[in-house]
Amino acid sequence: MNERKRLVVKYAHQLFIEKGYQATSIQDILDYSGISKGTFYNYFSSKSELLKAVFLSAKEKFETERNELLIGQNLADIDIFIKQSELQIHSNKSSKLFSLYEEIMISNDTDLKNFITHVKFQNIHWLSKRFLEIFGNEKKPYILDCAILYSGMMHQMIHFNSLAKEPDFNPTEIIRYCVDRIITIFEDVSRANVQLLEPDLIKQWLPEFFHTEQDFHTALLHSATNLKKVIFKLCQVDEAERVKNLKLIHFIQEEFLQNTDPRIFLIESALLSLSTSPKLKDTAELREFEKVIANN
Repeated sequence: MNERKRLVVKYAHQLFIEKGYQATSIQDILDYSGISKGTFYNYFSSKSELLKAVFLSAKEKFETERNELLIGQNLADIDIFIKQSELQIHSNKSSKLFSLYEEIMISNDTDLKNFITHVKFQNIHWLSKRFLEIFGNEKKPYILDCAILYSGMMHQMIHFNSLAKEPDFNPTEIIRYCVDRIITIFEDVSRANVQLLEPDLIKQWLPEFFHTEQDFHTALLHSATNLKKVIFKLCQVDEAERVKNLKLIHFIQEEFLQNTDPRIFLIESALLSLSTSPKLKDTAELREFEKVIANN
């Protein structure tokens, strides 16, 4: 996303929060951001596509910060998970997206409702992966049920605590309360061997996140090759930068191809280093490389 388009998303976000999505017209956005109608439609096919870009921009920023918390940490450390959950609450609060979620879900816009539902599926998928890392593979049959339960608990506890105690409610207190409850639930359902939803059901909800290992390796090789071509083209003068970036790509490939359990926190750290390269950060090839890895 170029800088001008990014500013339009930022200005639209402000308008949607201040006026509401439905009450904000495209003309309002044009006036506030200082762009022409032609430029707007060059960036977005509709106002709803712009709203999706608002959500995705906030989501991308949050996920980057959330992943950074894992770098060099024990993935099974529940305190790291609590910090990630705290970050999510603060991110949602600062971006003020809850009101937009609610406005969309009571609207008649089926496409946007489906988009929000898809975002929720992604959150459940992330929770399932983190619970598997925290509680171990023996708890895998129960991770989808528990991810849904935890998500529901968090949503309702934050909602009612904010009503009762705003602005003084303590997010950490709520998270620890819900984490303690989910630990007990994991123990209970595991002991009773009770399961409502198969963990693999998430593959039906998010088919683009799941593919065969061969498909992934092919896509990774293709995107890595394209990114290396860009590095050779853009980093001809700076030999040290070129070598560093090529080594990072090679490390990521080797981590996926040689290890049955790739060290995700190291891969994310390497991706972060690539994304900070001034010559690479805005290239389509880097975005594609990141997308292939994110969808693995």
